[in-house]
Amino acid sequence: MGQKVNPTGFRTGIMLDWQSVWYAGKQDFAELLVEDTKVRAHVNKFVRTRVKQGRPGISRIRIERTREKVVVVIFSARVGVIIGKKGQEVEKLTKELEDLTHRHIEVKTMEVARPERDAQLVAEDVADQLEKRQSFRRTIKRTLEQTMEAGAKGIRVQLSGRLGGAEMSRCETAMQGSIPLSTLRAKIDYGFTEAKTAQGHLGVKVWIHNGDFLDAEGDDNAANAQKSKVSKKPAWKGPR
Repeated sequence: MGQKVNPTGFRTGIMLDWQSVWYAGKQDFAELLVEDTKVRAHVNKFVRTRVKQGRPGISRIRIERTREKVVVVIFSARVGVIIGKKGQEVEKLTKELEDLTHRHIEVKTMEVARPERDAQLVAEDVADQLEKRQSFRRTIKRTLEQTMEAGAKGIRVQLSGRLGGAEMSRCETAMQGSIPLSTLRAKIDYGFTEAKTAQGHLGVKVWIHNGDFLDAEGDDNAANAQKSKVSKKPAWKGPR
């Protein structure tokens, strides 16, 4: 079952938190859902125009809503591009989002410490190399080595399309380490993007195994998973 669904959606609500954190009734739910999509698309477009080379480098965008404001948290490997000199770019992005949504917006940035172990950033890096006409086999091999050297338990890369300019599209997959897709406690990160080449679009999918949720220290999701565990033997508190 885990092999046929999105690994992130498969674990959301069980081991992973939602990327949009808010509650709405039936009348407002659809409107806010579309608004979230527009906010994410606008942030990606805003950052892409300011990156001189390559892709925006945005891992994910988390949206939290309250009655007073909307908090947009951007997880990126290029925080400096988003912030700009003296925070000018953040202020400009905030104003554009407020004009788009007609709500009070607060933009926060979080830097991704290990981009080599972030599936979305790895997928975008692979796509950048393919768009520069690099050999797809050499690109996959280099990506596997970099991710495993960074400390990942396993990685799987899948490319689909007219690879190498072939007339017929096909699918190439390479894997190193272990990728237990059906195990919920396994911390599987998933990323997808498209590489726009002269021969057509190539689909890039990346799965990265970053260990166990219950063993990861300093992780909010790991802490929540630990709370749900029930000890086998009650702790003895001594005579009363």
